[in-house]
Amino acid sequence: MAKVLFTPVSIIGGLLAGLLSRKIFDQIWGLIDKEEPPDSKYQDIRWSRLILAGAIQGAIFRAVKEASDHASRRAFYKTTGSWPGKKGHPEPE
Repeated sequence: MAKVLFTPVSIIGGLLAGLLSRKIFDQIWGLIDKEEPPDSKYQDIRWSRLILAGAIQGAIFRAVKEASDHASRRAFYKTTGSWPGKKGHPEPE
């Protein structure tokens, strides 16, 4: 039941994390290069800039997403007393 109730919280949190990630990436990219971040749709894009921008953007998005998801789960738990996910620690491989 907690999973069903948590779904809208998760969706909203994910959208907000995406917006925040974009703002953070734009700020960081502005420190690296004065031009707009490269877009793979264009023919004349240098591979080095494209890969660098993708790696930075991916790392930022993943970090913000994970932090947002965990914070949402903690807030949900504090509000409802039910953890929406797996409890404990992951099993070692």
